[in-house]
Amino acid sequence: MKIKMKDIQDKTNSSSPFRGLGSNKLGLFLISLLLSFQLQAQVSFNRGVNLTGWFQTSSAQQIQFTKYTKKDFQNIKSLGCDVIRLPINLFYMTNGSPDYTIDPLMYEFLDQAVNWAEELQMYLILDNHTTDDLASKNANLETVLKKVWVQMAEHYKNRSNYILYEILNEPNGTLTTAAWGKIQQAAITAIRTVDTKHTLVVGGASFNSYTELAALPVYADNNLIYTFHFYDPFVFTHQGASWPSPSMTSLTNVPFPYNASTMPSTPSALAGTWVASALTNYKNEGTLAKVKSLIDIAAAFKTSRNVKVYCGEFGVYIPNSPNADRNYWYQEVRKYLEAKQIPWTTWDYQGGFGLFTKGSAELFDYNLNIPLVTALGLTAPTQQTYTLRADSVGFPIYTDYVGEKMLESGNPSGGTINFYATDKPNNGKYCLAWSGSGQYGTVGFNFSPDKDLSKLKNQNYALSFMVRGNAPGAKFHLRFTDTKTSASDHPWRMNFTMDETTAKWDGKWHKVYLPLSRFTEGGSWDNAWFNPAGLFDWRAVDRFEIVAEQASLAGKTFWFDNIQLCNQDTAQVYETSTFTGVETIQAKKLKFNIFPNPVYNQATISYSITDNEPVNISLLNLSGQTMETIVDAHQTAGDYHIRWTKANSIRQGIYICRLAVSDKISQCKMIVM
Repeated sequence: MKIKMKDIQDKTNSSSPFRGLGSNKLGLFLISLLLSFQLQAQVSFNRGVNLTGWFQTSSAQQIQFTKYTKKDFQNIKSLGCDVIRLPINLFYMTNGSPDYTIDPLMYEFLDQAVNWAEELQMYLILDNHTTDDLASKNANLETVLKKVWVQMAEHYKNRSNYILYEILNEPNGTLTTAAWGKIQQAAITAIRTVDTKHTLVVGGASFNSYTELAALPVYADNNLIYTFHFYDPFVFTHQGASWPSPSMTSLTNVPFPYNASTMPSTPSALAGTWVASALTNYKNEGTLAKVKSLIDIAAAFKTSRNVKVYCGEFGVYIPNSPNADRNYWYQEVRKYLEAKQIPWTTWDYQGGFGLFTKGSAELFDYNLNIPLVTALGLTAPTQQTYTLRADSVGFPIYTDYVGEKMLESGNPSGGTINFYATDKPNNGKYCLAWSGSGQYGTVGFNFSPDKDLSKLKNQNYALSFMVRGNAPGAKFHLRFTDTKTSASDHPWRMNFTMDETTAKWDGKWHKVYLPLSRFTEGGSWDNAWFNPAGLFDWRAVDRFEIVAEQASLAGKTFWFDNIQLCNQDTAQVYETSTFTGVETIQAKKLKFNIFPNPVYNQATISYSITDNEPVNISLLNLSGQTMETIVDAHQTAGDYHIRWTKANSIRQGIYICRLAVSDKISQCKMIVM
């Protein structure tokens, strides 16, 4: 706002409410007035992190909620952060078209994160981080946004002002900011029909580029924060990254700022690409002055519109970037953002752009990259030296949730893994359902950090769990895998074969108590097969897995509950009913057809479902391995006609097209390519 001397004179005439103010008082009043306008454009929070890889899953059932706890929020706050941006694959947390009803399970988890943020008085940005193909390139984007955000706003409208809604992360593709601006307005309007209280985070297209901010319409809503992302110069921040096109995995040791003596040559794989051109021009683009000039674009937008602006993402990919240069970039970008009064959340907390040392277990008390934490102006806690100590008491691996300090690491191989199945659990609220896995598919629990189980093994501890199966004759492996400690070492296995000599697959829960001494060495796969050599190390166990080692388990389901290591056989069967989980739906109701068959390049897949259910349509080879997933979504009851174009990798031959509804094998069709 500009105030001219003439305005002051006009306001001090006899009819003005300013009449009677002396020059000093008038000066103070004007300073206060100017400050009030300035403060209108300031954001309530200052600095924070993106908490990635938590709610960024393909469904609510895949969220590993125990990956982060209230303690992690406390740790982040102790660094000096007052905001967490929480990426959520929001569209995937619904039952899909046409209603996009949010899964109550997602709310169950997210509500707890909201509680922690409010208790700690930290801001929490609920970021709709739905992937590109389902979001930015969705022809029905406006409709879907309105549906999901009205639900979210209704659910959280009475929560504190610490909660913010970010409408959509990084709109991109062919979606222009002009078109996106109108869609974003529709989402704003929809939210405000329910919630006029909470701040909304909005941004431009082209991956939330700072250059697109000025192209956004002037929104009438005065409770908005405008966001942009900053990853310049890109060949520095993304060297080693596989997801750009072309892949930049071969690019390494690009310095910042530009230094002719240390500048790498262009990798042969990138010759003739835009990356090669960017490297040639890096002496102009890879400078601090250039970086500041780009941030100035966002700062100028902030000033010209007198709006709140914040940098939602900025960072440098760890693997191939020089650590000192990376830290310097963070320091200078952070300092300049703050000089321009632009708050920020760095991408990310843990992971490829995170705050922890390269290749570490990312433990807060042991593995923080202290120079980086300092460069970000955060409070660097004293780090301790981590020593792996032998576990002296048992611990849970799965009891409604994956155990703490474990990472889910399964590969369903065409099947499904549901950690929150409500299929008559024996203990607690949920059980783990493993269905339709191809051969070598796994349910995995990665110990982070590794476990020393030597003392438990010597004290005759056991793996205790409940199991239920519906497939007589089936078998699978229970497996502990140790840590590959050197180039000459291998990840050795200790196996136990589960079959009907241990538990009957009769649709009923059975308790299993397996002393660790009953596991036997099973060799190692390490890009080649290595026979058992007596080298498995109980002092360095990397993971526990359930593996379809012997054959595909297509059409078969197993349930697990209350998996733990303990030294007392006290588990009991509480749920005594028979539950097979197989409910064959009549073919005449399914109307499952594929036309034409043989399939040359395209086909129409027609089917019907009778309820609001998860649907999976997959193409399998005759060994039961999934070659392509055609449909994997929650759908409402009705008739469906899917136009399918086969993947280029599918060769001529005979295949099976499998329709599974609610994880139950319903129909299979033999098709010829």
